[in-house]
Amino acid sequence: MNLANLLEPLQQPLFTVLDTPVSWTEVLGFGSGALCVWLVARQHIANWPIGIANNLFFILLFSQAGLYADAGLQIVFITLAVYGWWTWTHGGGPGSDALPVRRTSRTEWTWLLTAGVVGTVALTLLLDRATDSTVPFWDALTTALSLMATYGQCRKRLESWWLWIAADIVYVPLYAYKELYLTSLLYVGFMTLCVLGLRSWSRDLTQRRALPAEVAA
Repeated sequence: MNLANLLEPLQQPLFTVLDTPVSWTEVLGFGSGALCVWLVARQHIANWPIGIANNLFFILLFSQAGLYADAGLQIVFITLAVYGWWTWTHGGGPGSDALPVRRTSRTEWTWLLTAGVVGTVALTLLLDRATDSTVPFWDALTTALSLMATYGQCRKRLESWWLWIAADIVYVPLYAYKELYLTSLLYVGFMTLCVLGLRSWSRDLTQRRALPAEVAA
């Protein structure tokens, strides 16, 4: 039995939304993705293994939909998840077993925005010339935004939530256009979870900054 035969059951329709069949892959991607974002908002380390499972489901889903940059992005996400998993447990520095929430520095913003613009342009040209993608720019843009956001998530940078929200604003209509309606709905939920995550991390940062002042008093 080859890999295609093993994956075939995941590609079978489970139900129909707006006359479009929804596969097991999309349903499992929906569930694991929502759980992952909720765990990130709570700063729970289990978000990383759940996220890796979500990436594997989305590799299959996006490849079928012709969203090649998003499919390839999942492989990068898996690599970053391993890095983030390690960083969250070992990146707090001496005397700390956890990485604290911080703001993104001006230097980080400079190279993140530069990398995002260059990556979007390069990916757009690649997808336009080397694939049959019907949405090369939007596929490239969401890929770049997602990578920027994932870096911030790995380093627990507060502004990573704003980058995720920006990406989700594009993802929702993009997936609906590709008739991935359940995934489009998932990303509406992601935006809500991102707002909750932003508020939670903001409170954590504010409380941590207030501690030295309370100790000094």
